[in-house]
Amino acid sequence: MKYKVVVFGVKDTSENIVEFIQGQICPVDLVITISPEVTKKNQVSGYKGLSILTEKYGIPVHEADSYFLTDEKTQKFMRENEFDIGISMGWQRLIPPSVLDAFRYGIYGFHGNCGYLPFGRGRSPLNWSIILGDTRFNLNMFRYDEKADSPNIFATEMFSITQHDDIRTAQYKNMICSKNLIRKLLKAYAEDSIVIRTETKDYDSWYDKRTAADGKIDFRGRTRDIYNLIRGVAAPFPGAYAMIGEDKVTVWEAHPFDEMIDFSAYAPGEVIDIFDGKPVVRTVDGSLLIDRYESVRKIAVGDVLA
Repeated sequence: MKYKVVVFGVKDTSENIVEFIQGQICPVDLVITISPEVTKKNQVSGYKGLSILTEKYGIPVHEADSYFLTDEKTQKFMRENEFDIGISMGWQRLIPPSVLDAFRYGIYGFHGNCGYLPFGRGRSPLNWSIILGDTRFNLNMFRYDEKADSPNIFATEMFSITQHDDIRTAQYKNMICSKNLIRKLLKAYAEDSIVIRTETKDYDSWYDKRTAADGKIDFRGRTRDIYNLIRGVAAPFPGAYAMIGEDKVTVWEAHPFDEMIDFSAYAPGEVIDIFDGKPVVRTVDGSLLIDRYESVRKIAVGDVLA
């Protein structure tokens, strides 16, 4: 069997891209995803099963038994079929040479940062960009090889990260730019004119892997850093958190409150007051208003988020 356009994905954003290609550009011949059992061994924020695409559009879905696509079922599937071009959206693992080599025109994915590849390789680049306070994101569509985020650039698009964005709204912008790039790629594919640029004057740097534990808030830090952390790990990611005694408080939404009122009588992390159920918490250089949180207990004035 020959599959011309193939999408790799494991998230709701993957489904969105499949629907975009299918509805506006060309048929999607195959979706490659992972089985629900694989998610039990791998942390996949925003995971969504994609088998529903067969029911909705009649698109075949191959569920791999390994996130690294090294399981025998997937390897056999690659050997027994032909593939033209692959597009990866939300796939957070390297794709092995045995799969890469099966695609005539290659497999393409996305990676970005405030600069230009190979600067900013690694994990969770959009989360890191918000957490570090970056104000722009340079999204690259590049051809995969056996290394992570190699500068095999097909095209790029840039968008702004404003102080009002959290990770979800940044994902919206990322999706708009991704769709623009996919449209360009599939046009070049149809015309047999895909050109890759590998020259670069930039240098390697890496984002580290993030886990749920990295979302811990230190209210001894600056307000802007706490705010960036909260919006950088908001849903669909695990969220930022602090502890009140033995109770965990997950902070989903917050924003800087005031930096001029004298709060020196309160300790960093202490709840100064509560308005409409929203706690005002002291930081080292001001205060933060928690707009939405989740906890087994209700936060009270005088509590200290540690």
